[in-house]
Amino acid sequence: MGIALDFESLLNESVRIHGHLCAGQVLGVRMSMLGLREIGISDPKGKDRKSIIAFVEMDRCATDAVQSVTGCSLGHRTMKFMDYGKMAATFLNLKTGKAARIIAREDSRDKAKERFPEIENKYAGQLEAYKVMSDEELFDVMEVAVKVAPEDMPGRPMRRVRCASCGEHVQDMREISRDGRSLCLPCAGNGYYEAPSPHPLPSGERTKARGGIS
Repeated sequence: MGIALDFESLLNESVRIHGHLCAGQVLGVRMSMLGLREIGISDPKGKDRKSIIAFVEMDRCATDAVQSVTGCSLGHRTMKFMDYGKMAATFLNLKTGKAARIIAREDSRDKAKERFPEIENKYAGQLEAYKVMSDEELFDVMEVAVKVAPEDMPGRPMRRVRCASCGEHVQDMREISRDGRSLCLPCAGNGYYEAPSPHPLPSGERTKARGGIS
């Protein structure tokens, strides 16, 4: 099942996975179709499934659409979330090295209003307009170069390292070396959470990661 499927079929599948139809779904599906064409990927879920990585710059509805159309996912390490807060995504062909960043045009919102002025709800108007507007009206295309580090590639982890503070193991070279010790990000002070335990539990018991260096 490849990108040769028509837009409506791709949109329906995306809506099924996402849970509802919205303008972001339409935009994400069309963004993905354009990006795949730009990098020469015709069958992202079939013969080309090991040749593509998608970098999404937003955690919004469109991201689910990108995953639906391309088959890329965090679990397969073929989708990378770059928290830029931009309605944009980059599609990389691993075989050829060609990459295209697709950016949603801000003025497409105004053009959507002009396309269906009789629709009072602006979001409903955007949804319908995004279906029929041209790629040129909706997106800017930027040819970019993307280098993927070996530890960020799909496949088995390159190594696992035990954190010297909390005892938890870190994969994919995400540890930080400090004063000759390997630390996970939370124990190095870069975590998103704070744990109540001031010290790791004894070896063999469940450990609780700290938010700072012990």
